[in-house]
Amino acid sequence: MRLTRKIAQVLRWERVCRVATVGAGVPHVVPVVHVLVDGKICFASEGQAKKIRNLRRCPRATVVVDVYDEDWSRLRGVMVQGTAELISAGPRFRRLRALLYAKYAQYPEEAPLARGDVVVELTPRRVFSWGLE
Repeated sequence: MRLTRKIAQVLRWERVCRVATVGAGVPHVVPVVHVLVDGKICFASEGQAKKIRNLRRCPRATVVVDVYDEDWSRLRGVMVQGTAELISAGPRFRRLRALLYAKYAQYPEEAPLARGDVVVELTPRRVFSWGLE
């Protein structure tokens, strides 16, 4: 699925998204920092984090990026439902890690990605947006 320019812009520029996964029938939602790469939403995590364990069991996830404003006529956001691929090593891991480090300057010092960590690449299957007319 190809993202529209406006949806891609919101996903590219916002700094935090919320990721929902499912484990044992219970939704698990956490904020993560992300990058948009080739139309896919990418974020990283410790390899044993709950969201990663959930994705290993069920590779479907939902990501929400929203922009709040006190003037509710300016609320906007995007919800992406997709399939996750877990990347733990190799050139793709290094490329995505470099892009995360470039967007978030504090990443390498505060939470460096190393052995055992995973980059999640979410391929959109369904996309919903609001306020992006």
